[in-house]
Amino acid sequence: MGGIRILTFDCDGVLFDTEAANKAFYNQILARFNRPPMTEAQFAHAQMHTVDQALANLFPEAESYASAQAYRKETGYEPFIPYMEMAPDLIDVLEKYQSVLSLAVATNRSDTMGRVLEIHGIAHYFDLVVTALDVKHPKPHPEPLQKVLAHFEAAPEEMIYVGDSSLDAQAAEAAGVPFVAYGNQEITGDYHIQRLSELDAILMPAEGNVGSYDG
Repeated sequence: MGGIRILTFDCDGVLFDTEAANKAFYNQILARFNRPPMTEAQFAHAQMHTVDQALANLFPEAESYASAQAYRKETGYEPFIPYMEMAPDLIDVLEKYQSVLSLAVATNRSDTMGRVLEIHGIAHYFDLVVTALDVKHPKPHPEPLQKVLAHFEAAPEEMIYVGDSSLDAQAAEAAGVPFVAYGNQEITGDYHIQRLSELDAILMPAEGNVGSYDG
């Protein structure tokens, strides 16, 4: 496997298609305060950033931001977790590599991540989960990926990070970690894939032939 010891994933847009869940979540908060649904630009921002950053973008006034935060903590995200759609190849990939590599998550999600993994029945696959609550600086800062490397006492070249956003790409570059761009040809990556099963071509190149290396 070319010295790769750790396979680390982003959550939203990689492990799960979270568009329906996140739109419903944020639009409920907006509706509570008589505001229109998110624009496409606001949604794109929310998909990449922490919930605090997303709410600050949606509610730029200090008082309204505080009220929105109080409401989202009161209602919680759990009702929206069933709207999340697991990536089609995810279970197969986790089953294949859980006994071969250390598996991790590095996400800008915060207090919702644990329940997301538990409700979807995949928490047991991951050796480490790093959320925005575990670092001082979330992505695009490299700290989440550096925390994964430190935990496993690994060098950057011993891990690959699978993400779908420019923030993921920036974090990987800053950490010196090879980056796999998933489902997004518009961001820079060492590799580009459209399905998680294409990781085989990166991790086991003698067996795979569908990954696209851009390095």
